[in-house]
Amino acid sequence: MSQPRNIVQQLITNGTTPGYMPGFGNDFETEALPGALPQGMNSPQKCEYGLYAEQLSGTAFTAPSHQNERTWCYRIRPSVKHSYRYKKIDVPYWKSAPNIDPDVVSLGQYRWSPFDANGQDLNWITGMRTMTSAGDVNTQVGMASHVYLVTKSMEDEYFFSADSELLVVPQEGRIRFHTELGIIDLEPKEIAIIPRGLVYRVELLEGPARGFVCENYGQKFELPARGPIGANCMANPRDFKAPVAAFEDREVTSTVTVKWCGQFHVTEIQQSPLDVVAWHGNYAPIKYDLRAYCPVGAVLFDHPDPSIFTVLTAPSGQPGTANIDFVLFRERWMVAEDTFRPPWYHKNIMSELMGNIYGVYDAKPDGFAPGGISLHNMMLPHGPDKNAFEGASNSKLQAEKLDNTMSFMFETRFPQHLTEFAAKEAPLQDDYIECWTDLEKHFDGTPGRK
Repeated sequence: MSQPRNIVQQLITNGTTPGYMPGFGNDFETEALPGALPQGMNSPQKCEYGLYAEQLSGTAFTAPSHQNERTWCYRIRPSVKHSYRYKKIDVPYWKSAPNIDPDVVSLGQYRWSPFDANGQDLNWITGMRTMTSAGDVNTQVGMASHVYLVTKSMEDEYFFSADSELLVVPQEGRIRFHTELGIIDLEPKEIAIIPRGLVYRVELLEGPARGFVCENYGQKFELPARGPIGANCMANPRDFKAPVAAFEDREVTSTVTVKWCGQFHVTEIQQSPLDVVAWHGNYAPIKYDLRAYCPVGAVLFDHPDPSIFTVLTAPSGQPGTANIDFVLFRERWMVAEDTFRPPWYHKNIMSELMGNIYGVYDAKPDGFAPGGISLHNMMLPHGPDKNAFEGASNSKLQAEKLDNTMSFMFETRFPQHLTEFAAKEAPLQDDYIECWTDLEKHFDGTPGRK
């Protein structure tokens, strides 16, 4: 039977909001016990409280200084004590690239209705459902997109991914990430990034919980370059929050599951691995409130590219072509004159997976429900359905608030391949392709005729 939890942090009482520190990519320092954090050096001969010093590196040691990410942890036991002999296990619905099923057709425009847990007992690991994958997890390029369904907390169960960082986008319910570096509470209209290699468990605060995950195999997410926009708007660094130090000092049989090269392994240990009493560095989990995103748009005419709404980008090494872009379509004012205001029809070298957090998406007012997903793969045409086209083409153009809407896009330079689950088990809308069937021919060769 589990021992009572002994969580020591600045905010201890159950139900109290965890503490956070502001800034994207900042060099933070935090301690849960006074004096636990060494000053002026990283690895003293003896640490306070009998702690061990250990570095967690998110980049190569020799990465350029402006890209180098690492955190020094001062913990009750070194991580090697939280790792024993590993046994390979099967996590059937969590897939990694390359995952190309010859019996699945990924070429097409697809849309899925919201998922339901259907009364199943699902935690963060067993409730993960991979929809698409792209690139190659073994060469650390590309990504995978998932839906998570959580109906129960992880009890004395912990997880980390050696393959990827996870961008988590809640859509329903509330969850709590107990990580080595502190606690993050997450709810709809917020996102979190859980770094590669960081150990954590997920607690269900209010459920069932449902949301979306972008698993990034490649370079870490960063804020996009604003170019001529300048220093402000879009996502501002101060609105990202890292957790304050927290730790668990518990002697209890626990399991740690590791995702490594697309495979899952489990080890059993005799204590909680969340034992970091103090830490400093710039490699840490973060959360961000999407309501803080300040969109920028056209104030006279035309509709900018959707890249104007990029919140985070994961570079590919090829300038301007991302491994992943995370793009947000939220409430905003539409004021452009003589302009078709919804997204225009297009084909794109990038492949686009969209999810609806809440409300109505302006290009698809019918059928794209909150919790739903659509996929428009690379170089496949897509755009507004007939109702959206006719409405936007004939509406009176005046200042209009696009309200009660929040959807997002995981966009990647790679083609996204459907999993067998996405093609055969998920609630696929077989009639989605029909939404463009009744688009009419309006051509009239008379000069000056619109």
